[in-house]
Amino acid sequence: MASFRAARRLFCAAAETAAAPVPTSRWEKLKNSKAGVWCRSLFSDYKEACREIVVGAWERPLKTSAYATLLGGAWACVYTKPDQSSFEAVLLERSNQLGLLSPWIRSATSDGHVQSLVKLRNESRLRYISLGLLSVIYHADYDPDTMLYEAQCSNLSVPWRDLPQRVLDIGFTGRWWILDSKMKDYDINEEEFKHLPAHMQVTLPPSVQEVERNERLHRESLLPVTVEEEDKGTNIVPRKESVSEESQIKAVKEEQTQS
Repeated sequence: MASFRAARRLFCAAAETAAAPVPTSRWEKLKNSKAGVWCRSLFSDYKEACREIVVGAWERPLKTSAYATLLGGAWACVYTKPDQSSFEAVLLERSNQLGLLSPWIRSATSDGHVQSLVKLRNESRLRYISLGLLSVIYHADYDPDTMLYEAQCSNLSVPWRDLPQRVLDIGFTGRWWILDSKMKDYDINEEEFKHLPAHMQVTLPPSVQEVERNERLHRESLLPVTVEEEDKGTNIVPRKESVSEESQIKAVKEEQTQS
């Protein structure tokens, strides 16, 4: 009877030990939770996508190079895109360049374009907008701090379809292209050459041969003047001939006097 009780206690203790839950760590609980399962599935999806990208790039190198070039070019355009402060700095620099010239030799196109931009800037009517790969400068009708009804009412604002007519400059790859094109030959006044024929109004850059010839002539003009021996000999010969002629004339005169 005692052995039976001992065996029953032993079996009960074993059953309680088997039925007791195994203690788990917090990391195991986090892995088995819904968020953990979702993160593991997301990581596996990204891992499979990266593996497919590597395999596809290895199998199609030309296509991969084209995509890489496009992505690199787009990143370079975004990184070098000018902002509004750079436009104002370039505008002031161009205005100073024109201010150093006399009004008689300034280009009317460059001067008029820069003066109009400076006027809009002083009136706070320049607006800047970023379009991802490039930047756009356009003009508005009013200062943003103007308290007029026409300036504050959103229903009277300029529609987007009129934006192309208001564009003043386009910034791309670190340059403002319209301003740079207007400043070409800013120190040449076209009004001075209107009276000339058409073929004389167009100036072309000198060729390589002309540049080399001008440089050679310039170098030769700096050399000292030297007198060659031949020139000295030619100068002496006429002198001897003149002396012999004078002696002959004197001899003829003496013969005439003696006769």
